[in-house]
Amino acid sequence: MTDPQHRPWRGVLVATALPLRDDLSVDHDRYAEHCAWLVANGCDGVVPNGSLGEYQVLTPEERTKVVETAVATVGGSRVMPGVAAYGSAEARRWAERARDAGCASVMLLPPNAYRADDRSVLAHYAEVAKAGLPIVAYNNPIDTKVDLVPELLAKLHGEGYIRAVKEFSGDVRRAYRLAELAPDLDLLVGADDVLLELAVAGAKGWVAGYPNALPRASVELYRAAAAGDLDTALPLYRALHPLLRWDSKVEFVQAIKLSMDIVGRHGGPCRPPRVTLLPDQEAAVRAATEKAVAAGLA
Repeated sequence: MTDPQHRPWRGVLVATALPLRDDLSVDHDRYAEHCAWLVANGCDGVVPNGSLGEYQVLTPEERTKVVETAVATVGGSRVMPGVAAYGSAEARRWAERARDAGCASVMLLPPNAYRADDRSVLAHYAEVAKAGLPIVAYNNPIDTKVDLVPELLAKLHGEGYIRAVKEFSGDVRRAYRLAELAPDLDLLVGADDVLLELAVAGAKGWVAGYPNALPRASVELYRAAAAGDLDTALPLYRALHPLLRWDSKVEFVQAIKLSMDIVGRHGGPCRPPRVTLLPDQEAAVRAATEKAVAAGLA
């Protein structure tokens, strides 16, 4: 096991968008360049194969190479792959591959093929923990239909299965309950549009979406919010919020990739079943991104 004092999931870890070519093949060279660019712009690490990375529609070979590419580019201590899978055995294999690739931690959704009960959730995390890497739980009850409520997270932490949680429920009240039940469990901001609220509540990191397009301003916002510097954080948060809220919408991948295109990065297409944004959605993302660029936030 890794040193319990070492917590590589702290800070701003970007759930990386995955650059695809026009034929929808993965552009690994461009992905490497993107990871390097994010770290050069102040981000602490990357999270490949999260939902923003479209892991569900990658082949096992592609998914493996994405992790290897990130590790080769920014170093394993900065890489926390998503290891979600329908079965616990498969998720454990992804965790073992992450370990063997040199990663320092992994991020794991609860069982997401069905609405699992607490016993199934505990068994799932217990199985993946056998890989020996620290696990950051990912609570996304909107998409998985399994809610890792504070009591269940405290139980997972008490059993030694998880060290942190990416909290995407949007319910900021949970931060305080979690701190009472499991004070040593690190809370990570999981949805961009509650960043300020959770940072003020004591979050130790941010598994982030919008830094894919606006890393420097996003990092400045996180650091100020985490330090309690609301004079800096609040105006930035207000300026960025029209974009940050897209991270919690169904079309978050398309929106973030469009913003990347607008700021001069390569966002590019998504794989089906994701389809292009509707004209009014695209116009809203475009206007908000161009406004952020005009304000010097890109």
